[in-house]
Amino acid sequence: MSSLDPVVFLQLPVIQRIIMDEAWLEAERRGCWVSKDDRVVRENVCLVVLRIGQELRESSQLALVSAPMLIRCPTELGAA
Repeated sequence: MSSLDPVVFLQLPVIQRIIMDEAWLEAERRGCWVSKDDRVVRENVCLVVLRIGQELRESSQLALVSAPMLIRCPTELGAA
């Protein structure tokens, strides 16, 4: 079984924010509410994550090294 990468858990809130922002931007473009599951929103989120992915990973890794107790993987929570 592969181990969980704790950096991924640090990135999730940022990705959630990107999803919310892209849904809002697409709603502004269309002039109506747009679901976060909309095809255009998903495509735009992927483009943003691809564009900032390396920087996001590096900053998350640095944060984890600076404060190792910042996050605990779900598997570690059961062992505590």
